[in-house]
Amino acid sequence: MSESTPAAGTAGAPTPVLSVGPVVLPAPDRAVDLEVKVSAPVAGSGLPVVLLSHGLGLSNHLSSLHGYAPLADFWAAHGFVVIQPTHLDSATLRTLVPATGAAGAPQHWRSRAEDMRRVLDRLDEIEAAVPGLAGRLDHGRIAVAGHSMGGHTASLLLGARLTDPHDGTEVDLTEPRITAGVLLASTGRGGDALVPAMAESCPFLLSTDFSTMTAPTLVVAGDKDASAHLTVSGPDWHADPYVLSPGPKSLLTLFGAEHGLGGVSGYDVAETTDENPERVAVVQRLTWAYLRSALHPGDPAWRTAREALAADPDPLGRIESK
Repeated sequence: MSESTPAAGTAGAPTPVLSVGPVVLPAPDRAVDLEVKVSAPVAGSGLPVVLLSHGLGLSNHLSSLHGYAPLADFWAAHGFVVIQPTHLDSATLRTLVPATGAAGAPQHWRSRAEDMRRVLDRLDEIEAAVPGLAGRLDHGRIAVAGHSMGGHTASLLLGARLTDPHDGTEVDLTEPRITAGVLLASTGRGGDALVPAMAESCPFLLSTDFSTMTAPTLVVAGDKDASAHLTVSGPDWHADPYVLSPGPKSLLTLFGAEHGLGGVSGYDVAETTDENPERVAVVQRLTWAYLRSALHPGDPAWRTAREALAADPDPLGRIESK
């Protein structure tokens, strides 16, 4: 048992967290160098790693290493090292990189996944850049998580495939070093499920194939997340990564939740349409428990969390698995 192991089946009390960012990874083959934020508990060894991919949205800074504090803070305070890259489609880079959807702008679905691979290739460099972190990571226990478009990125790393809209080739970006994942309000199937404007601006979404996504994954979806700007299929679209992929998978459906899932992208942010601290707390606890058990087979955290939700007389969601 490592120093970071909490009491069996529980997240335990939060521990102090050290966050450092930006950690800059020089990338001469990229439009700009890759900047990441690292959040880690100040003590403990054998720490598993979670790569957290941001979504897009209307804000200026949540789509970068500056977002998703409710998740990054909680996971880091309970034994994970969380690494957050700023992808090329981040609003913070709009003066340097053409925005997705702009005339002639590149689609960044591939570069997002490549960012994550670059992080894994240079974990030693990242460790060395964060005071007191060197030698404390478990390079054999790595997961990925993502919200909205970040969920699409995570799904590709977990095994989902697509057809490159530019040359018609099937693209496989599966990352074998990543062994589990969490998809939060992620994108669903393509084809006639997309609204025409989205199919035109993001044609890479048309061909998403979840049948090859075999890695253990928790899909989190809100039953009020209609996402009418993305899909004609309503809230069920965000459950597609669970429904259309093989097991082992779990689906957490949050009652009353919209695209922000209560506010996971930041504390008190204006673009959260369903602000609900209790809902965020459920997401924090259940995603932590899932990742804990997925990366430490035999750990009862996920079973304990599921049982607690099932026993709640007024639950904020439900879980199904296959």
